[in-house]
Amino acid sequence: MSRTQAGPGYRPEGIADEFVEPQPDGRPAVTPPSIGVVGMLRWTWRQLTSMRVALLLLMLLAVAAVPGSILPQRGPSPDKVLQYLGDHPASGRWLDRLGFFDVYTSPWFSAIYLLLFVSLVGCILPRAFQHARNLRGRPPRTPARFARFPAQGAGVSTASPDDVVAAVGARLRHARTFRVDVGAEDPRGERPATRTVAAERGYLRETGNLVFHVALLGLLVSVATGQLLHYRGQAIVTEGRGFANAVVDYDTFDRGAWFRPSELSPFSMTLDSFDSQFASDTVAFAQARDFTAHVTVTGAGGAQERRTIKVNHPLTVDGAKIYLQGNGFAPEITVRDANGEVAYAGRVPFIPQDTFYTSRGVVKVPDVGKGLDQIGLAGYFLPTAVIDDDGRARSVFPQPNAPLLVLDVFTGDLGLDGGVPQNVYRLDTANLTAATGEDGNRAQVLVRPGETVDLPNGLGTISLGAEIPRYVALDLRYDPSLGWVLAFALLALAGLAVSLFTPRRRVWVRAWAEPGGGILVSSSRASPAGTTPASRPRSTVPWQRCRGSSRSRRRTPRRRTPRTMRRTTPSTTPWRTPRRTGRTPDDHRRAQHTARLGRRDGARHRDGRVRRRPRTTHRGARGRTGDRTRAGRGRRGRPAWRRRSGHRGSRRGRRRRAPRRRHRHVDDVAGRRAAAGRDRAARRRRRPHAVGQHVRVHAHGVVRRPRRVPRRLDAP
Repeated sequence: MSRTQAGPGYRPEGIADEFVEPQPDGRPAVTPPSIGVVGMLRWTWRQLTSMRVALLLLMLLAVAAVPGSILPQRGPSPDKVLQYLGDHPASGRWLDRLGFFDVYTSPWFSAIYLLLFVSLVGCILPRAFQHARNLRGRPPRTPARFARFPAQGAGVSTASPDDVVAAVGARLRHARTFRVDVGAEDPRGERPATRTVAAERGYLRETGNLVFHVALLGLLVSVATGQLLHYRGQAIVTEGRGFANAVVDYDTFDRGAWFRPSELSPFSMTLDSFDSQFASDTVAFAQARDFTAHVTVTGAGGAQERRTIKVNHPLTVDGAKIYLQGNGFAPEITVRDANGEVAYAGRVPFIPQDTFYTSRGVVKVPDVGKGLDQIGLAGYFLPTAVIDDDGRARSVFPQPNAPLLVLDVFTGDLGLDGGVPQNVYRLDTANLTAATGEDGNRAQVLVRPGETVDLPNGLGTISLGAEIPRYVALDLRYDPSLGWVLAFALLALAGLAVSLFTPRRRVWVRAWAEPGGGILVSSSRASPAGTTPASRPRSTVPWQRCRGSSRSRRRTPRRRTPRTMRRTTPSTTPWRTPRRTGRTPDDHRRAQHTARLGRRDGARHRDGRVRRRPRTTHRGARGRTGDRTRAGRGRRGRPAWRRRSGHRGSRRGRRRRAPRRRHRHVDDVAGRRAAAGRDRAARRRRRPHAVGQHVRVHAHGVVRRPRRVPRRLDAP
């Protein structure tokens, strides 16, 4: 074949592109058809509704929800979002633009959610229609050959083919799980006309699979509906006071996109009292035992009802659940400025910091007299206060046995007039000045119930009420999708269990009458896995087909001895290695190992042959091979007879270790002759001493064997 030069139109000879070049007979070049817009849409739909794309979207949805768990979200925690933006001005600005502070309402999260929804719908609908057609259809017809199935059987009956078919059909219908179809077949080859039975069960498997997918789709719809219609509000209520179910009465309020304020149920709630129990024993000292809030609920018509709220036992009012989220102390504090005017009066919630209810709180006093600095108070409320020798106060029990209010005083601009929201439980002291005492140190105010104390530097006075009221943190939640989420979750588990544990079986029976007399019955069974019996491939490996079972079991094939290991000529030498009589290599090596480790003289091998031990010497010196005898010590300080390397024998004797035979599988004549020579040399080394042989032992311990001189048997 000649070769042309490479160029722009180079192509090896004999290769022609019929889709580009015109044909020699003048026919126009064949142009591949274009897929078009409709074809592209069809291909996109098929890719979107495939299983791999659905799994990919599910994984993307899980990954997209990770930022919502790591970063603060603007809905439930707007103050934390502002704090994050202040701490990270550069990265926070870009994260805010990309919607990472509103993950669950961002466009990219909604796009993934909707694509997963469409993928599930496109996957469920075709399968549901196909499953409905299969339920109304007949079982698969009886195959022509039963030999392809792993489970089959045949027998002879004295009944007629009609009676056999009727009996089998009645038996299968009695189970109420098989769909049975009785039919007939025309003569085929040497087989006459037959009666057949085709039965199938296991369609509940596909039903469970569809139920699982529908439940997963229902979960997505329920969660999305709940996010659109839900609302959640938190409120702090002190004893003797209450709140109304209105947006303005909640401290924080989160709502869905479709929520309307008019949808709130008209009711109000008053906290009558709050009971708390703590352990006083030494085992679990100060551990909480029980929290109970006694409330009065007033409905729209004015009807009142006394109820209780406990931890994990919420109160349900018109579909909304009210949870007991927390509790603490809210002492009533009154602050007067330097002019003697009341600048602040009210109950201040203090947040517990430990198990002894050491509570932290802030009092901000912006409404002071004209020309006076604003006052900020920050400190702790101690229910049972104890002052140490160094002057530090601490709480030793959660109950208000000896209350004490410890506050630090600051003056300056509190920043409340700037319009920037602040945390009511924190005091920003960056622009404030700490009040000092007469000694120049930071001033600290200690106030007990019913006392009035002067503030340092003539700032005014502070008073603490005689009673210490308690407060509770209530969390009201309304989500109409919770019941649906639970129902669809249980339905998904049930559908998955049915899909995994429901077997699918197909049974066929064929009966016909032989011309010579007798009724032959042949049957087979199969367990398809989404394919028809005719399309299931037949295994070509013998041990992968097991009769009498519908499941394929792998069976280890019989190990065959290599040709070079088989016995070819009878053994005439008693010192040959174990005979090669079709043993496996493992059996051969095991026999050799047993031969080398005979326990006594005359010990027998597996094959019955007797092997004798050679005579040994018992000199405590180094041998020619570098071995140690019983009197010597090995390299590791152990007696030689205890060491496995170099010697094999008991304490009383030492014998040379026989060289290990290594059989080489060779087929050439020269290799076999070399192997035979090595065998003869090994036998000579292992052969016992002949009559008249002597062993000389020199002083340095080297054992030398002179040439053997056999004694004449006829010598006197």
